[in-house]
Amino acid sequence: MRDKDSLYLAAGDSAKDLIEEHALRQRAGLPGAFLDHRMLLSEYEISRAGALLSPGSADADPMQLASGLLKVAVGRGARLFEGEATAFDSAAHSVGVQMKDGYTIEARHVVLATGYVMPEIVKATVQKPSSSWAIATRPQPDNIWRDAALIWEDSKDYLYARSTKAGRIIIGGEDSDEIIEPEARDALIADKADALTKRLAALWPRAKLDIEFRWAGTFDTTSDGLPLIGPVPDHSGVYAAYGYGGNGITFSYMAAQLICGAIAGQHSPLLEDFALDRDGT
Repeated sequence: MRDKDSLYLAAGDSAKDLIEEHALRQRAGLPGAFLDHRMLLSEYEISRAGALLSPGSADADPMQLASGLLKVAVGRGARLFEGEATAFDSAAHSVGVQMKDGYTIEARHVVLATGYVMPEIVKATVQKPSSSWAIATRPQPDNIWRDAALIWEDSKDYLYARSTKAGRIIIGGEDSDEIIEPEARDALIADKADALTKRLAALWPRAKLDIEFRWAGTFDTTSDGLPLIGPVPDHSGVYAAYGYGGNGITFSYMAAQLICGAIAGQHSPLLEDFALDRDGT
């Protein structure tokens, strides 16, 4: 993991919304600074109406991070099994998970953390999947913006920009909640990659636009912007955590705390806000 600052850019011609957000962050005691157009251009060579500069972020290789966390869990006594669950049978004091290979795993509690694809027992009316696209350039370590800050935009369908340890520039966005079927999503990779390349050129004109990787992915969104965390209705002992909407680093941490607390008999009012069967109003 690498400690990073984050740079939250104005998406339009005005920084008014960012100024208001900066004031709210100051009231909440959150660190950071507002950069106007002149300061942003001088310090980061990025031409936008303004930006919020915040400390305390980080980046990491997600595969290495996930592998490392699993190794820590195994070192603390966790056991890993590879298989496909086909059914869940809740009883008074245990949950039986039927597997495709015919075996059954029995546990006192089951937590479903399988991303946007959940078994049929989990039903939510406020959740829907969305698609996103991304590109990565060839390594250009001497051509990255200051401090390789994590960049994203003040926009619902925001653009984001990152760099890798090798010096690749990764830029993503062009999200859609209408094109979600994998085949249709992947068929747009070439067109979306072209659009992202143009947006990279506008964001960072010094970038070498030699794109080596192009890909697409699916993530969850909810109508109210809140995650889905808590017990699965009508299935005692089963919990679910998903619907993070691009905020998984924050919401997954909260899910671990909330679900562990619920298993221990504690109740948090957040479980009502994040309830799987809420109506989203």
